[in-house]
Amino acid sequence: MRNVSTHSGKGISAVLQKNPDDVVITFAKRTAMGKNRKGQFKDIPVDEMMQALLKATFEKTKLDPAKIDDICVGTCHPPSPMYSSRAAALASGIPHHVPISTVNRLCASGLMAIRNIAHAIQSGEISLGMAIGVENMSLNPRPTPVIAESVDKVPRAHDCIQPMGWTSEMVAQTYKVLRQKQDEYALISHTRATKAMTTGIFSEEIIPVSIRGTVISVDDTIRPGVTMEMLSGLKPVFQDWGDAATTAGNASGIGDGAALCILTTRQRAEKENMEILGKWVGSAVVGVEPRYMGIGPIAAIPKVLTQVGLTKDDIDIYEINEAFASQFAYCVEELGISMDKINPNGGAIAVTHPLGMTGVRQVVTGLTELRRRDKKLLCTSMCVGSGMGAAGIFVNEAPPFCEAKL
Repeated sequence: MRNVSTHSGKGISAVLQKNPDDVVITFAKRTAMGKNRKGQFKDIPVDEMMQALLKATFEKTKLDPAKIDDICVGTCHPPSPMYSSRAAALASGIPHHVPISTVNRLCASGLMAIRNIAHAIQSGEISLGMAIGVENMSLNPRPTPVIAESVDKVPRAHDCIQPMGWTSEMVAQTYKVLRQKQDEYALISHTRATKAMTTGIFSEEIIPVSIRGTVISVDDTIRPGVTMEMLSGLKPVFQDWGDAATTAGNASGIGDGAALCILTTRQRAEKENMEILGKWVGSAVVGVEPRYMGIGPIAAIPKVLTQVGLTKDDIDIYEINEAFASQFAYCVEELGISMDKINPNGGAIAVTHPLGMTGVRQVVTGLTELRRRDKKLLCTSMCVGSGMGAAGIFVNEAPPFCEAKL
């Protein structure tokens, strides 16, 4: 089916095959990320963040913005996101004839933006589009959902609007994910992210943006020097729920940031001499029991692998969102995937999780790491608020960095 993957053939040879009508990614970058209420984006609304990212993108790629057929923005909680996104596009120099839309599937919003553009290219409606993921949780934190009393009386409906921390504790309690195990997985994330930052790995995926006279180019969310002793000494954040094992050190950060991918057909990319970084293969979304929201990847990853005819061992790198160490640890162990392949440069526990940004950020991070390793296949996945999961498959087609610089 053409709506789930770039080509109808299944299996690794079909996935790696190059065809003129493939949906390919010609640009993939993210901004640095900012920590909640104290970081470098704390006063910068999403429209200003997008304007800066778009301007930097056009300067870097030399792409004529008039050539864009459509834009989709994944974002969750800013007020009037459609108006803000349209205004940001126009302010960045994109002509008025270029349309734009927004999509909100909570933590998967960025991946859905990529999917929407990829599907539009596959259908022939457009041939070049842009997918953006953006969130400023400092200015626009998660609002408290309000539902009708008659709806709230239904247990699953009641569960689906509960705070994410409650779902973390429900997963930990039900699936026996002990505090020590959560802290152990969190330490892996902190350690890897610190190494990636200090060795300059993240600089390869970050595009500097200029906002209000300041150039922002380095994450301010990563906490070097985190130890197991420090993590085990933190007090639980949600002391009235479950076993009270979730802390500020083993849960994803609340933060700010934006990421962007440009997609087109292989035929057009080659004709216009665009660098092909990767290929979009397919995606899948699933629903899960709302109170165990965090287990979404356990259902989403096998589904997308089956759709495209791959096995879990075919994948070179997984970017699985670390909403909470409770759900992340359970997903990793239930899926039976080695941590050597998962989040090699740390994940959201260390770098933060701006909701709308994450789905695009994972693709940027994963493709950049595949290029560094000269490997091919990426699977991204995340749990999704209210009880869902999503996953995507991508192929790295960029030459290794050492070859690219020759």
